[in-house]
Amino acid sequence: MISPGVEKAWDELQRRAPSSVCRNASVTFDEKASSYKLRSFCTDFSINPNERSVKSSTTQGEILITRYGYFFIHSCLWYLIHAKDIPLTGRLIKPENIKGGELFFRGSHVLPLDKIAATYSDNKESFIKKGDELCADVSGYGDVSLQLLPMPRIPVILILWMKDEEFPSRADMLFDSTCELHLPLDILWSVAMFSLLVML
Repeated sequence: MISPGVEKAWDELQRRAPSSVCRNASVTFDEKASSYKLRSFCTDFSINPNERSVKSSTTQGEILITRYGYFFIHSCLWYLIHAKDIPLTGRLIKPENIKGGELFFRGSHVLPLDKIAATYSDNKESFIKKGDELCADVSGYGDVSLQLLPMPRIPVILILWMKDEEFPSRADMLFDSTCELHLPLDILWSVAMFSLLVML
C-alpha cells in the first residue's frame, strides 16, 4: 500500500516543470522515457512521475528501493520537489541543531549512530571500504570520516571515533547548513536514516 505522503509527492512532482526540477535538484530528465535521472551514492535511479515508479539497474539500487524504500523513495520525491539551486555553505551542523531538530531527533526518530559505532568500533579499514563502495570521500574529522552523497545537493558527513582504553567508539553525523533550505525536517531524517542503513 502506498502511503498518502508518497501519493501527494507524486502529484506535486507531476505538476513541476522538468526544466525547473533539473536545475534546482541537479538532476537530468529523459524526455523519451519521461523520467528524471537522480544519482544517489554510486547509483543512478530513474524516477517516472507518470508511471509513479523508481527504478535502478544495479544491485545497490534495488537494495535502496526495496529494503529501504520507505525512507529512500519518500526522500527522492520530496527532494525533486523542494531542492533549490543554491551553493553549499561548508558550515556543518548536527541533525539536532537543524531548526526543530532538538525535539524531532528523539524517541522513535533517534538515528542508529550507536550501531555504526559498534559495527566499526575497531575497524577503520572496513569503514573506509564500505564508504568506497558508496563513492564516499574520506574527510578529515574524528579518527576517520566519510562524506556521502545520498542526494545531489545533500552531502552527509559521517564521523567515527575509534574505541580506546578509556572511551567506547562513537559516531556522529553532520549536514551542510543548506540542508534545511532544501528539505523539511522529516525528509532530512529519512535521508539520514537510509544513509546510515546502507553503511550497516
